Amino acid sequence: MTLENPDLLSMYETMFKIRTFESKASELFADSLIPGFVHLYLGEEAIAAGVCANLTTRDFITSTHRGHGHVIAKGADLNKMMAELFGKQDGYCKGKGGSMHIADVEIGILGANGIVGGGQPIATGAALACKMKKTGGVAVCFFGDGASNRGTFHESVNMASAWTLPALYVIENNGFGISCSIEKASNVTDLSVRATAYGIPGVTVDGNDVLAVQEASAELIERARKGEGPAILECKTWRHHGHFEGDPGEYKPLDKQEEWLSKDPLPRFRNYLLETAKLDEGTVKALEEKVVAMVDASVEFAVNSPEPDIESLNDHVYA
Repeated sequence: MTLENPDLLSMYETMFKIRTFESKASELFADSLIPGFVHLYLGEEAIAAGVCANLTTRDFITSTHRGHGHVIAKGADLNKMMAELFGKQDGYCKGKGGSMHIADVEIGILGANGIVGGGQPIATGAALACKMKKTGGVAVCFFGDGASNRGTFHESVNMASAWTLPALYVIENNGFGISCSIEKASNVTDLSVRATAYGIPGVTVDGNDVLAVQEASAELIERARKGEGPAILECKTWRHHGHFEGDPGEYKPLDKQEEWLSKDPLPRFRNYLLETAKLDEGTVKALEEKVVAMVDASVEFAVNSPEPDIESLNDHVYA
């Protein structure tokens, strides 16, 4: 699929929106304005943006504890997201879910999930629903390299393969499951080779190259839409910060940290837009200014949102 400049700019806007939101969340957490844990997507923006560029509202995603990037790329409301991080009434979960539990079923976001590997069976079920209802929809499951070692991964992929479900399992291999390096947890170089055991395609790409991610996922998603079954897409990347905000990340070798920071997906794609796609610098800057204003407005929205009323404590706890 040949991408036109508006498509390229849209992907950059998504990436920049994620980067700006996450940078602001990091700042607010450091200032003790955001309660609870926060796991940021800084450095991995190209994956969510590249994959979700191929999705529509009929498609579903499941996310992880590091889920802000996925839900932003799928179209989540920044105001509701920021209010949820603040634990406020106007948040997606009325302030009860926090960073790890943002969902918007109406646009296909089946939820970020604090349970490692918890989204894999949910996405498989959503793919089954798409097939049974003949909607043409696809379910995309985002998860990390650590979750690829969970039983839920193998059970889900096996079922999706056996039933030829329209699913894409996206492994965001950032090199670490918390502080355990992938080299200590797996004896294969490319996690995508596990697809061979289930008779489905397995593809590994540079997860910091949004164009590579978009192209590979477009092919696998289209394949799923045509009824040809699931696939595994491994995107190799690096989280800039520790596992959670407050984690100094001392387990990450300094030379590798510096190497990966030099491959930051945002300046890399920005340079491509200006030098290869020949987009105007002013156009890109105007887009960036618009996004910064949106994120600043989301903070103002969150600050002004009321605290949840104590009488609502038991509301929306059970379906």
